Order: sequence, then structure tokens, then C-alpha cells
Amino acid sequence: MTGEAKNRRVTAADVARSLGISRATVGFVLNNTRGQTISEATRKRVIAEAARLGYRPHTAAQALARGSSRIVLLVLPDWPVEHSLGRHIAEASRVLEEAGYSLVTYTLHETGVTRPLWEALDPDVVIGMLPFSEKDLASMRASGITTIVPDPQTEPAEWQKGPSVVAGPELQVSHLAGLGHSRIAFAAPDDSRLARIIDARLAVARDTAARMGLTGMDDRRINVHDASSRSAVLEWSRDGITGVVAYNDEIAAAIAGAALREGISVPGQLAVIGHDDTPLAELFVPSLSSIRLDIEGLGRQIAMTALNAADGRGGAAEDPPLVADLIRREST
Repeated sequence: MTGEAKNRRVTAADVARSLGISRATVGFVLNNTRGQTISEATRKRVIAEAARLGYRPHTAAQALARGSSRIVLLVLPDWPVEHSLGRHIAEASRVLEEAGYSLVTYTLHETGVTRPLWEALDPDVVIGMLPFSEKDLASMRASGITTIVPDPQTEPAEWQKGPSVVAGPELQVSHLAGLGHSRIAFAAPDDSRLARIIDARLAVARDTAARMGLTGMDDRRINVHDASSRSAVLEWSRDGITGVVAYNDEIAAAIAGAALREGISVPGQLAVIGHDDTPLAELFVPSLSSIRLDIEGLGRQIAMTALNAADGRGGAAEDPPLVADLIRREST
């Protein structure tokens, strides 16, 4: 057998030829076509021979035949794939798989030069964690994709009001204020890729602080690999800031660690609360208070939203009943 023959896809016609039966009979068996009077013995012969020859169904041909690829394409922003995002994707994938769909993730890079993945996959649904640009929407429509989430007709800024954005900062500020901290700062990663969600969380934190009578929230960007966390805690100590709302647990750990190295006690002189309740929060010393989002619930929500769209029902699935919870630990 030549190398070309070895690499050629085994087809239903090959199975039929090997068994000496019609291509239609093989097709009916492999596609599990209803209403056919094919004997059980023949059906077993076809399945066994297909397995022996290494037959694999042609996904594109099947999708064309049934008008559905059974693929949901989840378009991720160019964010770091952290612990929480990984759990979110895993749960969405599990729910979709149980419904007979495959979840494919694709990170959308603004500077990307390759063709968008939706042009090659022909997914049933394209769902984004952030609204799509007009350029991307035009590309999807040109590719024949009509089921897009979020709905292009919705207000692009609506995602900033979602519970996964709002609930955490509200709890963080309320917790620190409830402990008597009147001067609070906000710290986030120095990562331009996260600018939109950082700005959204900061806006919520400032609004919450204002409602509670707190003013002048300092806003810092922290690079965990340089001295920015040290500079921040020294200036906060000088300015009378006693509480820090951190964008995530990694930033909370950087702030708490820098404070302890400078002889600033945590939480005695500086209380720090993180976000996401990653394993780091519990393992760090002192352990970090944090916000635990219902990540699995949010993953199920995005999966159900995609399934609603695939079924033509449209609209986002209901928010999970538990959106966020405050986890109190030593750092506050």
C-alpha cells in the first residue's frame, strides 16, 4: 500500500466494497437511518468492518447533510487563562457535551493575521464573553453565521452590568467598609489586555464606596514582577489607606507580601481582599479573604445561553442563583 493510500480517509464506499454490499446499505447503517429494514446481522457486519478498516465519519459532510455542525465556538478575549476562567470553560464544555455539542474555544487577538476560526469551523453558534466588533460581526455574517451571542442588536456596554462583574467589587468594598476602613484603594494587574474588565470593576467599586460615604479611592496598577507593589503599600501607609480591594488573588498576594516585607502588618495596618477564591487565597500566609464566584454556575449559564440560541429561542439563560460569596480569612 502506498503512502498516499495509507493516509487516505476510509469512506463508506470502502466498507461497502470490502463487504460486497451496496453503498446505500452501509450508509444507512453508519448514519443510523430510521425506517430501514436492514437485518441485525448485516448491521453488525457493517459496524465491525468499519471499525476494522478505521472508518471515521466525515464531520463536514455530516454537518452539511443535517444542516448542523453541533459545534459551539466560544470566543475568548485576549485574557490570561487563569484558574477561574479554566473552570468556567470546563463546566460549559461539560454541559454542551451532554447536549450533544462540542465546545471549541478561540482566543481573539487584535493583532492576529490568520483567518478567524469561525470561517473554517462553520459553528452552529458563536458566543463571546465580550461584545464583538463590527468587523468581526461582518466576517461572521459573510461566513453565513447567523446565530451570534451576545445579540449584535444589544447595547455593547450591557455586559458591564452583569452579576459576574458587579457582585465581586460590591462585596469587597462593603466588607472593608463594614470593618471600619474609611480609606480604601483599588489594585489591579498592569495588563492592557484586561483594561476593559478592570475599568468595569473599578467603576463598581467606586460607586459602592460613594454610596457608603467613602471618597478618594486610589487606583493602582501592579506588576507582580517589579517593585510596584512595594511602592504602592508604602504610599498607602503614608496616606492613611488601610484597606485594599484587589482585582484577583494574585494581586492581593503581591500587596500583602509587599506590606509584610516592609513591616506593615496584615490586617492590622493594611487589610487586603482578593477576588476569585483561587487555591492561592487559602494557601497564602496570611490566608486571603476573597470573593468566590459561582464559576460552575456561570459556565452552565453560558452553555445554556448557547443552547437557547442554537434552538432558536434566543436570549441569555437566567443567572445562577448564587453569583458571589464573601470568604473571610486572615487578611481582613
